[in-house]
Formats: sequence, C-alpha cells, structure tokens
Amino acid sequence: MTTNLLINKYCVSAPRYTSYPTVPYWDSRSFDEVKWKDAVKGTFDSSNHLDGISLYIHLPFCESLCTYCGCNTRITKNHKVEVPYIETVLKEWELYVNLFDTRPVIRELHLGGGTPTFFSPKNLALLLNGIFEHADMHQEAEFSFEAHPANTTGLHLTKLKKLGFKRLSLGIQDFDVRVQRIINRVQSVADVETVTELARKAGYYSVNYDLIYGLPLQTIQGLRNTMNEVLRLKPDRIAFYSYAHVPWMKPGQRHFSEQDLPTAEQKQELYELGRQLLKDGGYVEIGMDHFTLSTDSLYKAGEQGKLHRNFMGYTHHYSKLMIGLGVSSISDTWSAFSQNVKKVEEYTNIVNQGRLPVLKGHILDEEDMVIRKHIINIMCRGYTSWQLPEERNEAFVQGLERMRWLAQDGLVILSEEYLSVTPFGKRFLRNICMSLDARLYNQQPETQLFSVAG
Repeated sequence: MTTNLLINKYCVSAPRYTSYPTVPYWDSRSFDEVKWKDAVKGTFDSSNHLDGISLYIHLPFCESLCTYCGCNTRITKNHKVEVPYIETVLKEWELYVNLFDTRPVIRELHLGGGTPTFFSPKNLALLLNGIFEHADMHQEAEFSFEAHPANTTGLHLTKLKKLGFKRLSLGIQDFDVRVQRIINRVQSVADVETVTELARKAGYYSVNYDLIYGLPLQTIQGLRNTMNEVLRLKPDRIAFYSYAHVPWMKPGQRHFSEQDLPTAEQKQELYELGRQLLKDGGYVEIGMDHFTLSTDSLYKAGEQGKLHRNFMGYTHHYSKLMIGLGVSSISDTWSAFSQNVKKVEEYTNIVNQGRLPVLKGHILDEEDMVIRKHIINIMCRGYTSWQLPEERNEAFVQGLERMRWLAQDGLVILSEEYLSVTPFGKRFLRNICMSLDARLYNQQPETQLFSVAG
C-alpha cells in the first residue's frame, strides 16, 4: 500500500494519550473524594521523599479568544480577577497539604492556561510564594510556564527566574498574518524574537516554541516562511502539533468553517514539510510532535530511556504524584486520576466550603495499569516488551491481535515478546496506541470524542 493510501487509512479520530484510560473513558462510579484523598496520600507517602511531586497550576484567563484553542479559558480584560483566583488556588493547595505528614518537595512545576502572563509579575510572585509557604523546592527542580509573546515582559521573565523558573514555552502557531488573523492570535516575529532574547539574557536554559499545522488558511509557502524564522531564532524545543478541530466542544472554532481548513492531503503535506525542515535544521524528533536540539534535557532523557509523558505533555522527569490546581486541572497518583470542575465560580464555591473541587475521576484497575505502561512506552520510547503470563490479560491479548494489522502495514514490528515502532510508524503513534485501547474498543463512542490523527 502506498504512503498516501496508508495516511488516508489512518486518518481517523484518535486520542493524544496523555493518559490511559483517556478522560472520556474514566469510570467515576467507583470514585469519590474519600478514595481520591486516600490515593493522593498513599502515593505521596511512598514517593515524596524519593522523587518529590509535580505540580500543575491552571491559570485560565485570557484577554481575547484564540479561536483555534481547545483549552479551558475565561475571556476577560478585567485584571481584578487575578488575586481572588490566586487566593482560591492557594486554599486548594492547603487542602492537599493538610493530607500530608511532611512538607511536599516540588520537583516539577508548570503554569498553564489560558495565559499565565495575563497575571502581573507581582501576582505571579504572590502565587508562587504562597505555594512554597507549605512546600520545599527539590534540588533538581524544574519550573516552566506558558507565555504569550505579545504580553510577556522582561519583568515577567526576571521575576519568575528568581522564583526558580528555567523554561518557558511561547505559543506561536504560525507567523503567517492571514492565519494569525483568522485564529485571532496576532504576534509578530519581532515580539517572539524579543521575548526569546530577553529569556536567554535572564538565564532561561530552555525556550520552547509551539507551532501548529492544519490551521485555517495555512499554506505550504506560509509554513515554509514560518519555519525559516523559527530556525533562525533556534529555540531549544519545538512542539509541532496537529490542529485539533473539535467545534462541538469548542464553539470558538466555528468562527471559521471547514472550508477554510486544509484538506487531509494538504495537511499531510504541511506536516511532512515542517518535519523535514526541522530535521534539516538540526532538530531531533522526540516521541510524538516534539523536536529538540541535542543539548536539550528532553533529548537527553530520550537517549537515556527516561522520557515520560503525562497531562503536561513530555517531560524528562517522572514524578509518581502529580497534583493539578485550578479549574479543570487534572491530577494523577499513578493509581488514580481526577479532574477539577471547569467553571471559576463553581471552583471557588467548592474550595471555600473546604472541599477538593473534584468533578470526576477514575481508579485504575490491573488491566488499566498494564495497558497504560505499554502506551507510555510506545509514546516515549517507540518500543515496549512484556513478560508472559503475568501481563497476558484478555484485553492486552486483544490489543496485540489488533496490532497485527498495523504490522502488516509496516507501522510496527511485532513479536511474541516485544513491539517496536518503525521509522515510518512514528507518525502514527496515536493510531498504534489506539490499538491497545481496551476501553475505547469495548465502548465505541456514538459521537466523535477526539480530533483526527495526523
């Protein structure tokens, strides 16, 4: 079968696998706040003194809506919302801290959004100082934040650097002005270059650029021009994502129509061009959608087999406990997941009642744990192996049977004891993992839940 035919064959709705089970397939029937607290405390007690914990803080506010965006956001120009929201996040943090017998050691911390740089440097310091009033910083701590190139100031960068931040991610998407206008995400090359240079002067050792292919009005020449500018600025990491068109979930994406989007064939051309330009420019492909310089810690983790993937994306460090604070944040104890409520008012009300603002969750069973391990291995290492009969539960066996079709198409090499993703198969990681997804296959959705792979 030709490459184009295979691409069309696997151009189907598929999860991004930042977790297994994926959020739509969580089973909350056996989940409640008491079980969640027990799971958090148990994992904390067993891992905090060894590896520390990871902390994700969701800051949802943006001054304007980027119409391509799939994140949970609150659009406002009223900056008076900053302090009340921070006070609620710190109250939620105290609810978690009160579960522990010792002070948490924070190894990894990420500010996501929304737009974290919507918040003033002073208020970001208020948030971080409040977090560390009840926690210690790991000696190898790595803190990062997402930044809008058009509103990130030198004061943001210096203040956060003093608070322990060493990495930032700039949301660029595309430098083509026509694309920027239709997705309502306008920033110039000069804006990006200024923030990049200020970050490096301030001592940040890793700058990431987020780029997206498959956006409305995007063209081959426009993407080529974008990549030329990106390669000139030479960020340490690049996330090159497929645009996820989910207007049934994100009505903002209805500001443009499907007719404005590239066809499946055009989108694949955009991906192949961007991927090749990045590789020619000295970047190494890491996992799915990510490219790094060989000096970056993500590349080194990949080389050492230590790359990990969680709700924050790829990371070079694995913490068994990840706590998410703020609206819609997701937490992971390794044996259980939870997600917070999604509206600021409901979140504030529940936290002020002294309760964790958990909307839903999932307790992983033995079958989940086996499949999760293999999906992470595929996503992070392109390889997984198993021992028999310990891992040969029925769901896993069925997944391997489905995998035989992918082996025939040259996406994987499959034996009785291991699976290896081929170089050609790397572009189909979501499809490969989906073959092992027992919960998806046992409960096929009646409506589309995920974006299209590729």
